[in-house]
Amino acid sequence: MSNELLEKVIVSTEIGNPAGSGLLAPDQANQFIDYMWDATVLGSQVRTIRMRSTEQEIDRIGVGQRLLRGAVEAVDTGENQGVYFSKISLTTKKLRLDWELSTETLEDNLEGEQLEDHIARMMATQAGIDLEDLAINGDTDLADKTLKVFDGWRKLALEGTVDGAAHVIDHGGNAFDRAAANKAIKAMPRKYMQRRNQLKFFVGSSLIQDYLYSIVEDVANPRYADTSGRIVPEGPAGFTAGTLFGVPYQEVPLFDQTQDGDYSGTSGDHGELWLTFPQNLLWGAKREIKVIREYAAKKDTLEYTMFCRVGTQIENTDAFVIVKNIKVGS
Repeated sequence: MSNELLEKVIVSTEIGNPAGSGLLAPDQANQFIDYMWDATVLGSQVRTIRMRSTEQEIDRIGVGQRLLRGAVEAVDTGENQGVYFSKISLTTKKLRLDWELSTETLEDNLEGEQLEDHIARMMATQAGIDLEDLAINGDTDLADKTLKVFDGWRKLALEGTVDGAAHVIDHGGNAFDRAAANKAIKAMPRKYMQRRNQLKFFVGSSLIQDYLYSIVEDVANPRYADTSGRIVPEGPAGFTAGTLFGVPYQEVPLFDQTQDGDYSGTSGDHGELWLTFPQNLLWGAKREIKVIREYAAKKDTLEYTMFCRVGTQIENTDAFVIVKNIKVGS
């Protein structure tokens, strides 16, 4: 996010219109959305949609597994079939982020006038992180004030959309290994495997660390890497470490890895492995974003409020595999 945009964000009379409504102009809103998505692991990988309304229908075109037919000379066999058109709905929910600064803080801090700008950047970054957490783990049945806003990709996959639920495979409390990836690939319907080079694994930090630890070279007890070759277990948060059977695997730190297992004799924490096309995950944001700054006289503070509308959807749950009950190592 540019300094110019942040200056407009933190000075209410310059935001959007002279009335100081806080509504960002379209180009400012687009930059703000870019900044929030850039602060996340999945924002640059999934299909992001900038919406003009609170709800948008997404067109889908699909084909059956076999369309080719034998031809008969000079005869119309009348077998035009297999292509279908359908729509899925992407709905956004309104979210709010609040923060405030006392005048003493602004006057006495070491950064001086730059503190307000610094705090605005921090809040925009945190907004992106919270939105990614909600997009992944959102569940309207939870009590958490953030995660209960709407259902995220995990719940949408497990409960299903117009295509039914995702393909769920049980790993039975075993650690994350090649066997888990093998199960996921075999569970993916064959019509999607023709696009194998576009598939991707998504897995939490602890599980990916368990896997990397299991294959790192040990002089006393040498182990062997998978088909991708030797892997160096280093990288930033959200890094792609290598491939499993030719499919990249992506670290997603916000994956829930404290799940209870549902197999016999379960104990400890568990996580999941996802296999899907990144563009199969839809993340929508309405382009009307408000950032309001006002002085609260009775508290002698500057109060900031940001409003945005965000939603998630899965385009095709049939192209989504979840391997559950993967044990997190101690």
